[in-house]
This record gives sequence, structure tokens and C-alpha cells, in this order.
Amino acid sequence: MNDYVSVRVDMTPCFADATDLAAAFLADAGFESFEPDEAGLTAYIRASENGEELAREALADFPFESDLKISSEFIKGEDWNEEWEKNYFKPILLDNLCVVHSTFHKDVPDAKYDIVIDPKMAFGTGHHDTTSQMMRLILALQLEGKNVIDMGTGTGILSFLAKMRGAEEVTGIEIDLPAYENAVENAVLNKCDVSFIHGDASNLKEIKKSDYLFANINRNIILQDIDKYAAALKDYGEMLLSGFYEADIPMILEAALPYGLKENERLVSPAGWTALKLTKA
Repeated sequence: MNDYVSVRVDMTPCFADATDLAAAFLADAGFESFEPDEAGLTAYIRASENGEELAREALADFPFESDLKISSEFIKGEDWNEEWEKNYFKPILLDNLCVVHSTFHKDVPDAKYDIVIDPKMAFGTGHHDTTSQMMRLILALQLEGKNVIDMGTGTGILSFLAKMRGAEEVTGIEIDLPAYENAVENAVLNKCDVSFIHGDASNLKEIKKSDYLFANINRNIILQDIDKYAAALKDYGEMLLSGFYEADIPMILEAALPYGLKENERLVSPAGWTALKLTKA
């Protein structure tokens, strides 16, 4: 199993917008998972990277007036599932329709859609605003018999929800090998027939065009690859995007416009995280 480094960022003062923005900066630097709390946040990255140095560089121009104290700790791979169970991942019930939990949870609420996630180090348990916003948009879609592509699938959570809601074919694409392997394992747990590809947006040309494309990644990757996303989407298909802030919406929409993509819905969390639904004209 992979070893990780946990980087602790203590903030004075600490508030939700500051921890959310720090998580966004660290995600762009390659960090994979985050645990915000009342004093700051803890971020995780592969031990092969110099996590503390990367964090200091990523947060060097942090815009909020918070004093940041950064430290790091090595975590052996075999300890990670225990860390999830003890400290972070709790069952989540979304709009009384969908419950997300792990195999180690005992008291799980009943819901129409029951998703089992053993997350290991992959992003996507439903706790972060971006994931829950994407799930809310998916719960409102008419997916019966449709084809879906899920870019940056992470744990596979969005792919599984799409399949449970009747999608005929679902393909998840993930560049990170351990995350890809985790998604494959989670597909077995959920008895979901989802095809997973270890790769990136360049793999889209190998897949037939979809009715829906999901991308819960981050602003920079979306801006870089939106042309490929649009090419993989059928005319009048819909694209769900998240992983960025409300302030980023104008640049996302500007990048989408040349490819016939126009906004028809948005969700914005209290912390400013945003999900957009675009239609390809």
C-alpha cells in the first residue's frame, strides 16, 4: 500500500472560507484529501512528494489575513483505513434519497440509493460541498438508458449514483492509479457495472459520445480540458462541472462558450463552492 504524508495547516484566525480556499490551493498542488476542522485543516499527499514544501509554496500567497503554521507527519499506507474510520468518514444522508457509507459503518440510514465507499486515499465521500452538489444535480437528471462519462471519478461515487439511477453505460476516468484501483474495488461493493479507465481526458476519444459528462475536478483542469469534454458530449447533452468557487464561474463560462456550452443551472454552497450544469447547443 502507498505511504502518505499528512500536512497540518493551523490557522489563526480560522474560518470556513479560509479552510476551503486552502484546500483548493493544496488540491491544485497535488494534495488528494482534506480534513477541515475548527483550527485549520489536514491535507494528504503521497510520501514520494515533499508535502510540507509543496504546501508552503501553494499557500505562500494566501489571500486571507490568517497566520498559518505548517507541519507534516509520515503515515504508513496500512494505517489509512483506520484513520478514515476513527477520524473522518461518517455516513451521510443526502436529501433523504441517497446514503453514502463504508463497510465499517454499523448504523446506516435507509435510503432509495445506498452507496458503499471504502475511500482509502481517493477523493469523494459526499462530505465535500462539490461532491454533494454534483450528487444533487445527478438526482434531478433523467438518466434512464443514457450514457454517462465521469471524469476524475475518484472513489467512483458519482458513477455509482448515475448507474443506480438507470444510466445504461457509465465510464469513469481517473488519472491516479490508486484512486482508479479504489473505484474498481468500490464497484464490486456496489454491484455496479461501471467501466473504469486509468487515464485522462486524452482517453475520451476512445469512448462513444455521452448524453452526460461529469467533471468534479478543479478549475485549472476543467479550463485545460473543456474542449475535450465538449467533443465527448452529444449535441444537446449536459455537462456537470464542479471543484471551483463562485468567483471562477465567469472564466468557466467564457471557456465553455466556444464549444456551444451554455449554463442552465448552478448551485453555490455557503462556502462559495459551485456546481454548474451546462447544455451543449
